[in-house]
Amino acid sequence: MAEGERVTAELTDFRRRVDELRAARALPSTERLSVLDAALLELQHVVDVLLPRLERGLPAERDNGARRAADEQQLLRALFQRMPYAVALLGPDTVIRRLNFAGTRLFGMRAGYAAGRPLTASLAPEARAAFRSQIAAVSRNEGDRSLVVRLLPPPDGARREGESLRATMTALRPRGETGTSVLTVFLTGPEALTADRDGRAGRDGAGRTGTPPGLAELTRTTELMDLLDDMTMTILEAPRDPIAILDQACRVLRGRFADWVTADLVTRGGGPLVRVAAYGGAGPDAAHDGKDAHDGDGADALQAALASQPPGDCPVVVEAARAGNAHLQVRPEDLEAFGHDADGVPILARAGVTSLLCVPLRARSGPVRGVLTLLRTGGRRAFSMAEAGTVDRMARHLGRALRP
Repeated sequence: MAEGERVTAELTDFRRRVDELRAARALPSTERLSVLDAALLELQHVVDVLLPRLERGLPAERDNGARRAADEQQLLRALFQRMPYAVALLGPDTVIRRLNFAGTRLFGMRAGYAAGRPLTASLAPEARAAFRSQIAAVSRNEGDRSLVVRLLPPPDGARREGESLRATMTALRPRGETGTSVLTVFLTGPEALTADRDGRAGRDGAGRTGTPPGLAELTRTTELMDLLDDMTMTILEAPRDPIAILDQACRVLRGRFADWVTADLVTRGGGPLVRVAAYGGAGPDAAHDGKDAHDGDGADALQAALASQPPGDCPVVVEAARAGNAHLQVRPEDLEAFGHDADGVPILARAGVTSLLCVPLRARSGPVRGVLTLLRTGGRRAFSMAEAGTVDRMARHLGRALRP
């Protein structure tokens, strides 16, 4: 590893340690002496070790910056091509933009021949419409999707192993290319075949009944449907006031779905974001006796800090409002992603956040009207892709209700 890369890695670790020290400001005063010693030790390490290394290695690394970028791009290209699963980069119309080696073997086409041709030509006719619809939805930034499709049978008409594929899709914006592409991974084998049987009307080709989904999955699906129904009724019954709509929406999600919920409204004319609702402290994993994870103050104080926090100081909220993209983070590494409280302590550290979901509020078309942020803390399960998809639907409904 080059000297500059070593320094960069050490600086990254140093920033994480500084974030932890900053979060420790919320500790009681009797426990801060050891934190002060650690801070002095970190400063001495920067002066004695990191700065001299950076001064020695920076000129050479600057000269080699372009070469390193080219090497990284070549490495990523090789990883894409050598993935053991079939991976395709598709346009919104399912036209193939790139196909890796495993994909050329699976679909029986050369890479040069595949580019510019619709992938649906390799699928069974009954699977093409659903596949096109899901690809189009992902390209419109409506969330990741997954479905089972079938390959065209061989000329002899015999069924073959690997004919059923689990296609998982996510939006991607390659540098230097216009528009949104859809990165699609095709899974073959027993997992895809099991999913295929479960998705049929009840029996497979041999007359066997497919394995029913687990009770826990059915229960969670029912809970999400109930939540979506309650949110819909709340939107329909709420006053035609944006602040009232967002306030009641946060009340529906608080505790039941997330430990902390905030809503920010985009002022008319493209003005700054305004925090209009902040609720929490009553989830199933909330700390006992009204205290949060940091013993310095209670849930009421944290709720007050969230309510008074300028949303423009929250990078993840600003990005969602600007680009209109949702953000799902599990064990967030950047403790400053949701800004700080009045004392400079990162909110994510102070609340002990383990999972974050931030979604823009807008209809299928038009500008972003607001941003909804949900936080889970403690031992509560992280947000899943299914839950993120449900919240994405709620966000579209709320965006429609917020239209002037």
